[in-house]
Amino acid sequence: MVKKSRGYRSRTRKLLSKRPRERGMAPLGKLLYNYSIGDKVRIIIDPSIHKGMPHKRFHGKIAEVIGFRGKALILSLMDGNKQKTIITLKDHVLPFKG
Repeated sequence: MVKKSRGYRSRTRKLLSKRPRERGMAPLGKLLYNYSIGDKVRIIIDPSIHKGMPHKRFHGKIAEVIGFRGKALILSLMDGNKQKTIITLKDHVLPFKG
């Protein structure tokens, strides 16, 4: 019998799974949105895209776009009292309206 994995992604099935009506490809408008430096974004992990996925601790956080690296975004946010930099794809962010 194989022992159950205890890696940090094995405990994220609730977070990293989609409900039946959300399954499939993400809407194209999400990928075609043009972000500019200084924009605020919400980090919402899309579990169907594994590339460029940020760590689960940043899910739901608000970050600021500080640059671009190829087709990825460079984000900056406060994690506790430390400034963190995250490099992620557009698939895992939404524009913050608030």
